[in-house]
Amino acid sequence: MDLFEYQARDLFESYGVPVLAGITADDPEQARAAAEKLGGTVVVKAQVKTGGRGKAGGVKLAHSPDEAYSVAQQILGLDIKGHVVRRVMVAAGARIAQEFYFSILLDRANRSFLSLASVEGGVDIETLAVERPEALARVDIDPLAGIDEAKAGEIAKQAGFPDEILPKVVPVIVRLWDLFKNEDATLVEVNPLVLTESGEIIALDGKITIDENAEFRQSAHAELAEAGDVDPLEAKAKEHDLNYVKLDGSVGIIGNGAGLVMSTLDVVSYAGEKHGGVKPANFLDIGGGASAEVMAAGLDVILHDPQVKSVFVNVFGGITACDAVANGIVGALDKLGDTASKPLVVRLDGNNVEEGRRILAEAGHPLVTVVDTMDDAADKAAELANA
Repeated sequence: MDLFEYQARDLFESYGVPVLAGITADDPEQARAAAEKLGGTVVVKAQVKTGGRGKAGGVKLAHSPDEAYSVAQQILGLDIKGHVVRRVMVAAGARIAQEFYFSILLDRANRSFLSLASVEGGVDIETLAVERPEALARVDIDPLAGIDEAKAGEIAKQAGFPDEILPKVVPVIVRLWDLFKNEDATLVEVNPLVLTESGEIIALDGKITIDENAEFRQSAHAELAEAGDVDPLEAKAKEHDLNYVKLDGSVGIIGNGAGLVMSTLDVVSYAGEKHGGVKPANFLDIGGGASAEVMAAGLDVILHDPQVKSVFVNVFGGITACDAVANGIVGALDKLGDTASKPLVVRLDGNNVEEGRRILAEAGHPLVTVVDTMDDAADKAAELANA
């Protein structure tokens, strides 16, 4: 579960991580009142679970309560990558001398934890990692040892933090580790972690992802998942017990099995480079069953995402054979009727694949294109999305 920035801010504060005052507002009048309470220049920030808020107009300075009112009017209701802004946070301003980056995350490939840190914060960290990898320190974290002051100092030094601020940075890194460990997080990110002109270290913007598998020992986390805060598509998927994560691209993905879906995301991203930089719009795992009901539920979620331009259904028939999957697709499209209006590229393989392809060919649905290989299907889906 991804947290909103204001929730991350509150968790930071509870662990002694230095933050600025912040007040949430659901309408412009509340934003005005928050600005009056905080005083001085404030920052009005859209509360959505996606990046790129600043570029989309979701983060604005306000120099007075009246300006905060006006800015909140502009931001509330804004669509940022398919996420509609329903709440803003009005945060106190800061005089920034320098911006840094710090994160702790679950390194799935190595089955361990990893810390990423850089003295070049406030930028697209993915771009920095590709274009200037030497500017990003990558330090493995032993899950049993964790991060004590010695390890925090090692991380900060590798990242190039100035020696004179290490005494202030090291305790913050240790507290962020405590949060990561105690809250069963898979990601704790601060971007930027700033040094102010007065010499303070402050976590100016935070992102936290919590492992929902730990719900049984984290009863307090239920309060973080307020009904009004859940993305409507994610809520719809959860109603049908589908594993769904919204992304920022335009190719909808449906697959059976998390491993296959993850591979599909990679293949679509690679294929999309030839078609205008098209990327996946979601992660959706329908699990082992692919009946008409399950497939309809999956397609219903994806087709209601306005960002989706094409859908790639990638299924390997195992316990559920390909003919059952094909019947599920045909039944789903029949069930959805006119609400199914975007092209589907279908790749089937495995048990009873020939029969599955025959069923789809016989149905002859105008939206469906059957492609034999995963690479070719990804290419076709990216081409359709870009068209």
